[in-house]
Amino acid sequence: MSEPLVHIRDFRMAFGATTVIEDLSFDVHAGETFGFLGSNGSGKTTTLRALLGIYQPTAGTLHINGKVFEPADGATLGYLPEERGLYKKEPVLETMTYFGRLKGLDKAKAKAWSLEYLERVGLAEKASTRLDKLSGGQQQKVQLGVTIMNTPQLLILDEPTKGFDPVNRRLLMDIIEDQQRAGATVVMVTHQMEEVERLCDRVILLKDGTSHAYGTVRAVQEQFGGTTYRATHTGVVPPSHHYTVVATEPAGEGQVSHLAPNGGADETTVLAELVGAGVAVSGFSTERTSLEEIFIRVYGTDSLDEKTGAMQAAGVGA
Repeated sequence: MSEPLVHIRDFRMAFGATTVIEDLSFDVHAGETFGFLGSNGSGKTTTLRALLGIYQPTAGTLHINGKVFEPADGATLGYLPEERGLYKKEPVLETMTYFGRLKGLDKAKAKAWSLEYLERVGLAEKASTRLDKLSGGQQQKVQLGVTIMNTPQLLILDEPTKGFDPVNRRLLMDIIEDQQRAGATVVMVTHQMEEVERLCDRVILLKDGTSHAYGTVRAVQEQFGGTTYRATHTGVVPPSHHYTVVATEPAGEGQVSHLAPNGGADETTVLAELVGAGVAVSGFSTERTSLEEIFIRVYGTDSLDEKTGAMQAAGVGA
């Protein structure tokens, strides 16, 4: 296999006495879409900033295209940060044209590209509007346009659809898919697991600065049980050594329970166990463990921990 486009090995990052990344290693291969997943404070943004030279790593190797990233390499990279970085007092079209010229486009081409993009994302009538007069979602669309306008080899997207409604989220996913088809390698930070399942070839799950799962989407699903059984029922599902109740939610007059098999228990065994226990089962099916379920198992309901608090107190983003 050829050398990975992004190579991170034995990465460690400490701010004072607080270590936020410990012994992190992973690769991103050319042409793939890579999901970089984790709860708030898990170290995702810190890793990206170190990869791009914004932070100096405490230890380890972080390479893009076989070397440490330098500003001169920016023409091949598109980075969409979680925090928007546009000139908010300037008109939309002027701002996009300016950034296009920084990325190597001539003024006419940058302006033409920007107008076409604004038309696609429903902002054509805002071309002369100052950025600070736009909504947060509209600003995010402009930021994405600036990010992709030079058709970069590597796209790093930190929460690209944060705060978007379903219609605009789908629009931006379509735009990202266009970049995939054009050959871009995409590293995407997101909490939207359906986006990961739709777009990503491989993923890493980061928790407390260390990797808890890494590989293809299918491999990560297998690591966390592979399949679950979905039972629609009335009555309480009792404990059993044949399964673990992962989640239960109301459904019509009854409930739906998601059961992870234990010890290789098959569908027939689990169903027989439920019926034998007096559970009235009206529906039963096999489903692959979703990434959303895995995310909840790994991170629980708490998205911030003591380490995050220490980082925030030090003024450091995670």
